[in-house]
This record gives sequence, C-alpha cells and structure tokens, in this order.
Amino acid sequence: MRFHWFLPTTGDGHHVRPATTTVAAGTAADRPATLGYLTQVAGAAEASGFDAVLTPVGAGCMDPLVVCGAVAARTERLRLLVAFRPGFTLPTLLAQQAQTFQEISGGRLLLNVVTGGDPLEQRAYGDFLDHDARYTRTGEFLSVLRRTWEGGPFDHEGEHYRVEGGGLARPLTDVPEIYFGGASPAAERVAAAHADVHLMWGEPPAMIAERVARMRRLAAEAGREVRFGIRLHVIARDTTEEAWACARRLLDGMDPERIAAAQARFARMDSVGQSRMAGLHGGSADALEISPNLWAGVGLVREGAGTALVGSYAEVSERVREYASLGLSEFILSGWPHLEEAWRVGDFVLPRLAAPVPVPVP
Repeated sequence: MRFHWFLPTTGDGHHVRPATTTVAAGTAADRPATLGYLTQVAGAAEASGFDAVLTPVGAGCMDPLVVCGAVAARTERLRLLVAFRPGFTLPTLLAQQAQTFQEISGGRLLLNVVTGGDPLEQRAYGDFLDHDARYTRTGEFLSVLRRTWEGGPFDHEGEHYRVEGGGLARPLTDVPEIYFGGASPAAERVAAAHADVHLMWGEPPAMIAERVARMRRLAAEAGREVRFGIRLHVIARDTTEEAWACARRLLDGMDPERIAAAQARFARMDSVGQSRMAGLHGGSADALEISPNLWAGVGLVREGAGTALVGSYAEVSERVREYASLGLSEFILSGWPHLEEAWRVGDFVLPRLAAPVPVPVP
C-alpha cells in the first residue's frame, strides 16, 4: 500500500471546505493557502511517511503545477501528484513541462488527469465540449503525451490534436505515473487504455469491488493492467466516541443554506462520480454513516471526494485493510486542518498499516 496526503490550495481550517472552488464555500479559510502554509503541510506529510501529496485543479485554487514546483524546492523526498485538465494545455507542452519538473525535482512528479465535471466551469475556461467528447479528447491527449515523451520526430493527426515533427529532443526516461479518476463508461474506457492508477472516490466496499472487477475486465480487453486507488478523508482519534464527536462538529459547521447551495451546484454537473457521491446522502444530513465507519457528511458541502473514514485508529486501519483486500493499493487521504491531521494520521494510523496483520493461532 502507498499513502498520499492532500495540499489544500483553496485554504484550510477547522471546517469542511470546497477543494477546487470558492463558490458556496460558506466559511472563510482560517488559514489562507500561502506557500509558507502549504510547505508546512507538505513537510508534515513528508516527515509522517506519506509518499506524495495531491494538489487539485480548478477555478478556485492556485495553479497546481506552479505550486508543486515551489513545494518541490522545499521538500526532499515527497512526490507531487499534480492534477491537470486535458484540453486546457497542449499535450506536447505538458510533456516538456513534465520533463522540466522531473529534472528540477529529482524525478518526483506524478500526474492526475481531471477531465472536468462542471460544464459552467469548463465554459468559463473556454471549453465547450460535452461530457463524452471531453473524455474522447482526454484519450487522444494522453496518447500524444506519451508519444511525445518517447522523443521524435513524429506526426499525429487526430480529432482534437495535430502534431508535425513532434517529440522531446531527449526522450523522458523517468516517465510520471498517470492517475486517472472517473466513474462513467466513457471515463472507464479511457482509464483502462491509458492510466497507471485508476482512482475512485470513497464508496462502500461492495460498490468499490464492483468497479474494480469491471475495470480489470476493461483493462484486460485493452491488453493492460492498472492499479487502483481511493480518495478518502479521515477522522481518526483515540476512541470511536472522540472521532464521531469530531464528525458531528464538522456537520454542525454546515448550515442548511450552505448545504442547499452546494447541492444545487452539484446537481447541475455532468460528472457521474459526483452524482454517485450525492446519491450516498441524498442531500440530507440524516443517516450519514453509509457503511461501517464510512461517513458521507463531507459530500454535503464539498465537491469531489465526499466521504470520510471515522473511528478509532484501529477501526480506521481495519477499514483501510478492507479496501486493500478488494485490490486497492493507493490511498489519498486528508483531514481538517490538513497540517495537524497529517501528523495525526502519520503518527497513529500509518504505523498500524505498516505492521503485519497477526495470523490467528489455530
């Protein structure tokens, strides 16, 4: 298992906040997303044993590639999982940027493909493709990106990109791994053909197991294998009671108007994954424990990953091992505030997961 943390580039604090936008945020950030603060979070993640930090992409947060270039200069081992939107830059340019990042960071770049799920936000950037067309473009983008890394010259003429004499002057030997999320059939087809790691938001184990089985079939049909990862928040404490008290405090910070505004925004999106997250709670603050220790309260106000593992350190570790038994090997975790929670998870959860599972004596 590999464990990663999260850089809160819209700001941080003691309340659940949106990850990529300031729309319907509801509360001001207690801690602005300054380079100094983000470096503290990254430093805590590095010292706590996390492999990488995910940096989101969206209209309300700082540019992830710029932020991660700065954070890389202030860390030593930590890898940077940089989210990007295909279609907002050329694959040939991203290939060059990735090569530069690898050279200045010592090979610490990972890439997270975010095709986009909010049509209004996409159009504000100048992108008017519909949902499935965006994924078709993403597949072509990734084909051109990987071909560019191989060196050149090469030509490409497709539906969305045309390249003549392309390719890096020096082939990229340290190719970044590609992380790819998406729950629609269009997304899964592209992920099966191009992803190294297919990411899912935190759904109950039975739902995750069904998706893993389907993705394995799709990848096999494409002549490939993919690894699987999950994006979860964590509320872990010494006791079960303390953890759920923290969850209730976060819920108390979500007033009904804020929940309604967020749910209205999510409803207009064409993201299948976002729809699946909304379906876990139905916009209601009742019955939010949707599976043992899995709490859907985060998704009342936060886009994207909307569930948290809640419980004692032992319980949270047990749930992580349950997901791992389904075939998941990558875990991207987070919690509020991200600085303190990086230390907490690193001190009390990761060591339990590093230890071997005791074998019952017959």
